[in-house]
Amino acid sequence: MDAMPELSHRRRLLVLAICCMSLLIVSLDNTVLNVALPSMQRDLHATTSGLQWTIDAYTLVLASLLMLAGSTADRIGRKRVFMAGLTVFTIGSVLCSLAPNLELLVAARMLQAVGGSMLNPVAMSIITNTFTDARERARAIGVWGAVVGISMAAGPLVGGLLVQSVSWRAIFWVNLPVGLAALLLTLRFVPESRAPKARRSDPLGQLLVIALFGSLTYAIIEAPESGAGPVAPFAVLAVAALLALLWYEPRRAEPLIDLRFFRSAPFSGATVIAVSAFAALGGFLFLSTLYLQNVRGLDALHAGLWMLPMAVPTFLCAPLSGRLVGTRGPRVPLLVAGTAMTASGVLFAAFEAETADATLLLGYVLFGIGFGFVNAPITNTAVSGMPRAQAGVAAAVASTSRQLGQTLGVAVVGAVLASGIGASPYRESFVSAARPGWWILTACGLAVLVLGLLTSGLWARRTAERTARSLESGDIRQAVGAAERA
Repeated sequence: MDAMPELSHRRRLLVLAICCMSLLIVSLDNTVLNVALPSMQRDLHATTSGLQWTIDAYTLVLASLLMLAGSTADRIGRKRVFMAGLTVFTIGSVLCSLAPNLELLVAARMLQAVGGSMLNPVAMSIITNTFTDARERARAIGVWGAVVGISMAAGPLVGGLLVQSVSWRAIFWVNLPVGLAALLLTLRFVPESRAPKARRSDPLGQLLVIALFGSLTYAIIEAPESGAGPVAPFAVLAVAALLALLWYEPRRAEPLIDLRFFRSAPFSGATVIAVSAFAALGGFLFLSTLYLQNVRGLDALHAGLWMLPMAVPTFLCAPLSGRLVGTRGPRVPLLVAGTAMTASGVLFAAFEAETADATLLLGYVLFGIGFGFVNAPITNTAVSGMPRAQAGVAAAVASTSRQLGQTLGVAVVGAVLASGIGASPYRESFVSAARPGWWILTACGLAVLVLGLLTSGLWARRTAERTARSLESGDIRQAVGAAERA
C-alpha cells in the first residue's frame, strides 16, 4: 500500500484534527514546562543546570531522532509509527508525573521525546498525503501552523493554572486524555500509507548525529559547574563526530543528511535562521520564567499571565506571516522577525527592560511579533527550489534545526546565567548575570535579519536552482547505476 485511498472531505478534516492533537501535546509540553521550572526547582532541589536538562534532554533526543522517525515511517507505515509515537509519548508523560527525583524526571523526558520524534514529522507526512490538492494542502498546513501558535499562547496560562492549583506534576497529566483520544481516533480513522520508494536507513550517520548533539550540549551545560577539564573530552567528541559526519555522509548513496543541500543558499540560510530563532526562544523563555518567579516573586499563574504579551502576538502574527510568504515570498517576514527580535534583545541587554513594567511589556510584545513572523518562512525557504522528492528530507532538516536551536539556546544562556550568578545572592545578581544572555539573544535576532536579507534574493534563488539540478542529475545517475547493477 503506497498511497492513501481517496478520502471524503469530512474524513480528511478529521485526519487533520487528529494530527493537530499530536502537535498540540508536543508543543504545549515545552511552553507549559517553562512556567513550572521554579516549582520543580524547589520540589526536586535542582540547580540551574538541572533545570536546563529537564528541557534539553527532551529537545536533544527529539532533534537527534526526527529524521530517523520520518524515514522509518515512510518505510514501515506512517500510521503504525504515529501510533507507536502516541503510545510512547503518553507513557513517558505518566512517568514524568510520577518522577521522585530530577534524574528520573530527565530520563522520563527522554522517553517522552522518543515518542515525540515519531509524531510531528510523521503527522506532516500524513497531512501531505491526505490533502493531495495543492490549495487544500496549503490551508491544512496553515491550520497546522496555527496550532503551534495556540500552544504558545495557551502554554504559559495552562501551566500557571495547573502548577498553582495542583502541582507541577499536573502539567504532564494533560497529555494523557489527549494522547489516548488521538491514539483511538488514529486506529479508527487514519488510513495506513507508505512512501513509494523509502530511503534506506543510515545507522552510523544516526549515531554520529546523536554523539554530536549530545556531547556538545553536555559540554555547554556542565562547563559552569564542572569546569573546563571534565567537559573537555565531550567537546573533543563533538568535534570528532562532526568531522566524521562530514567525511562519511557524502560517501553514502542515501545519506541521513545530504550535504549537497547546503550548496543552496536559501536552504543553508533557513537552517541557520531556524537554529538562531529557536535558540532565542529557548533562552527567552528560560530567562523570563526564572526572572518572573524567582526574582519578582510572582506565582506560576501570574508569571503565565505576564508571558501572554509575548504569546498572543506570536499567535496573531503566524498566519499573517504564512500569507505573506505565499504572496510576497519569505524576505518580508524574515526582515520583520529579525528586526523585532533584535530590538527586544537590545531592550533587555542594554536598558534592563525587566526592571520596569512598561519596558518589560514592550520587550515581550516585540519578541512575540518577531517569533510569530519567523516560523512560516523557515520551512518555505528550506524547501524552495528543492526537487519534490527531496522536499520531505529538507523539511525534516529544518525541523531538526529548530529543536537543536532550542536545545543550544537553553544550554548556552543557562550556562552564562549560572556562571554569572555563581555564589552571589540570586535575586540581587540575576539582572546583571542575565545581561550577557540577552546579548546572545540579540545576536540571534541579528542573524535572522542578516541571513533573511542575504538568502532571499536573486543570487540565493540561483544557488537553489543549481542545487536542485545537481540533486536531480545525481538521482538519475544513481538510478541508472542501480539498473545496470541489477
